[in-house]
Amino acid sequence: MSMGLFGTDGVRGRANEGNMTAEMALRIGAAAGRYFRRDAGHSLHAHRVVIGKDTRQSGYMIENALTAGLTSTGMNVLLLGPVPTPAVGLLARSMRADLGVMISASHNPADDNGIKLFGPDGFKLSDAAEAEIERMVEEGVRPAEAQNIGRAKRIDDGRGRYVEYAKTTIPAGMTLEGLKIVVDCANGAAYRAAPEVLAELGATVIPIGVAPDGRNINRECGSTHTDTAAAAVVAHGADLAISLDGDADRVMILDAAGRVADGDQLMALFAARWAGEGRLAGNTLVATVMSNLGLERHLASQDLKLHRTKVGDRHVVEAMRRGGFNLGGEQSGHIVMTDYATTGDGLIAGLQFAAEMVRTGRPASELMDVFEPVPQRLDNVAYANGANPLAAAGVQTAIAAAEDALTGKGRLLIRASGTEPLIRVMAECEDPALLDRVVDDVAEAVRAAG
Repeated sequence: MSMGLFGTDGVRGRANEGNMTAEMALRIGAAAGRYFRRDAGHSLHAHRVVIGKDTRQSGYMIENALTAGLTSTGMNVLLLGPVPTPAVGLLARSMRADLGVMISASHNPADDNGIKLFGPDGFKLSDAAEAEIERMVEEGVRPAEAQNIGRAKRIDDGRGRYVEYAKTTIPAGMTLEGLKIVVDCANGAAYRAAPEVLAELGATVIPIGVAPDGRNINRECGSTHTDTAAAAVVAHGADLAISLDGDADRVMILDAAGRVADGDQLMALFAARWAGEGRLAGNTLVATVMSNLGLERHLASQDLKLHRTKVGDRHVVEAMRRGGFNLGGEQSGHIVMTDYATTGDGLIAGLQFAAEMVRTGRPASELMDVFEPVPQRLDNVAYANGANPLAAAGVQTAIAAAEDALTGKGRLLIRASGTEPLIRVMAECEDPALLDRVVDDVAEAVRAAG
């Protein structure tokens, strides 16, 4: 029976419990090292892994345990320190590593942590690769001979390499001079990189969420708490705010009045621009089942297609690679542009939005209202660990009734979170009263069962 180690985005849980102990991190490191180690060659750099992390206190523990596991199988470990998740994908590929590892629980609270794995091509691992590594974690792996144990060392310029690359993703010669930008780094992995990039491109930068203490990542800041950025953009008279999450693979954009544009609006903006330039591969945008019906209708009106996937930016990227598409993402703010990055990159998405402001001379408020969303409501309903509320008869009855009520009027999506003990109840409907009724009914049934 599977351990259920990997969720929608790697391994994740509460630090020092369950799958997020030092012992488990060591086992994951050993299994991943054995999976990726090549047999040929015995030089110092024959087997290489890069490890990045966000600013959680538990990152030190997990980093050291992973390093022990990886070096025990002959991998040489290059420690990047705090860098955004997309930097790990970039550097795994550019440094010719066999494996990239990011230690982060993304937008989760500070007490959680996680392990995300990237292959030598810089992309997150497939389901098949994760399943094989999980099998090796369960069964154990043979360590390297004493003379083949790996080494570990710190890499001082990992952030700098990412900063330099990020600046190249806007048109050559373009600057952000004249723009005043609030950047909320969520006290997370981009707390130094994001302000550096924006300032070096000429923007006037107001950085917030740049004082990590190991415990304050995502706390009342970042892409999941945009009120902080909204207050700052208004107080400073800024032109826009770029609000990142803890590992900087998500972004929300705010205009000068503090209004928020989610990932759907950003994807619509970029899809139209790229299609107009003839660079939107297949005239297709890839998004998840959570993206608003209004986005789908808007794209159709422009003879563009929307390809939907399961929730999780990894599933978006897999569909993009299979179909040869180059733009995708999630409503939650993962924006994937495979012309620039192998995974969601909040900073690069923010740069593309700022570049569009420069190119068009239009304010953020005009660029972020691309389509009229269909009224949508999402409730996250917590349940006890070990429970399975979706299997309860009462929940199944409530779901069936909600689907009947929405027939021809909207849609309902119910799913368990892959990273937290939550059931996500989402519905869309033009009738707000009906929308509230069906979500309330299903959510209440889940609470009663959980």
